[in-house]
Amino acid sequence: MPDIQMGLVESQFADIIWANEPIKTSELVKIAEADFTWKRTTTHTVIKRLCEKGLFVNNKGTVTSIISRDEFYSMQSRQFVENSFKGSLPAFIAAFTKAGGISAKEAEDIRKIIDSIEEE
Repeated sequence: MPDIQMGLVESQFADIIWANEPIKTSELVKIAEADFTWKRTTTHTVIKRLCEKGLFVNNKGTVTSIISRDEFYSMQSRQFVENSFKGSLPAFIAAFTKAGGISAKEAEDIRKIIDSIEEE
């Protein structure tokens, strides 16, 4: 999968699309005006950019995803670990927990995830 970069506002707008898809561009214009105070042209420009990045497709005024929200953030997470920790998940976890640790509930949830992966 390609490395797709989005800024904060693009990410927030993409989240709106993912939460409401399929969604008409006219509805996105209304939401973007209310949430971001964007003009119609700005909304259409951002839709076009997100489509060019390969996240969404705009087919006759209806926007749907090519890549789901979970797939996108999974790719972003993997890319971050790859770039920042030479692909080492243990190194990432060590760095992540060093600053503030994790709760017992979080540790239990992580163990469950690992156990389910090992069972596969």
